Amino acid sequence: MTRTNGWRGAFQVSSSWVFSSSVFSLVVLVAGLGFGQAEAGPEEGGHEVQVWAGGGHSVPGGTSRTGIFDLGLRYGWVITGAHLPGILRGRFEYAVDAVPAYLIFQPANTAYGVGFNPLGLKWNFERRGRISPYLELSGGTLFSDHNVPTGTDTVNFTSAAALGTHVLGAKYNWSVEVRYLHISNAGLATANPGLNTVQVRLGVGKFWRK
Repeated sequence: MTRTNGWRGAFQVSSSWVFSSSVFSLVVLVAGLGFGQAEAGPEEGGHEVQVWAGGGHSVPGGTSRTGIFDLGLRYGWVITGAHLPGILRGRFEYAVDAVPAYLIFQPANTAYGVGFNPLGLKWNFERRGRISPYLELSGGTLFSDHNVPTGTDTVNFTSAAALGTHVLGAKYNWSVEVRYLHISNAGLATANPGLNTVQVRLGVGKFWRK
């Protein structure tokens, strides 16, 4: 039984990664073919606004058999010019997200929640044509109408790491990313198994300078 569960867990991780990578590649290809002249992208002193949506499934290391969908709004500030050498060269951006819709699909129920992510640390690598890749770390809170996970608490904290890219267009840009999201009550409840998910997130937005 233990060996079977291990194989099942490994298969879930592999399937999630293959699916995420496939969607990531497909969206970049389609979006890249569909745009005309690209916008400037992230620049020092610039701003970002975006609407995004993401979805994924739980992976081993926490509560299992749980799906998640979230929808949010982002505002970001590109704080620095280009720094670091070679492939690491890029610009630092600080961002905040309002998340008016969380749906957590648990075996016992479907929880609805809202969230706020006041900490978004984003490194925008140097653009390559229309492609503007980035790496991000973020954190925030989640408030739900049912305990998440079941039997824990309705107040949770979130932390995430993401790798993605903007595909720059003439007026707007698309983004696609693979995101690892951890949800935990940080000891507010006695039970704290946590919830780990791998998600694909898509967004549409704009960079501009005032």
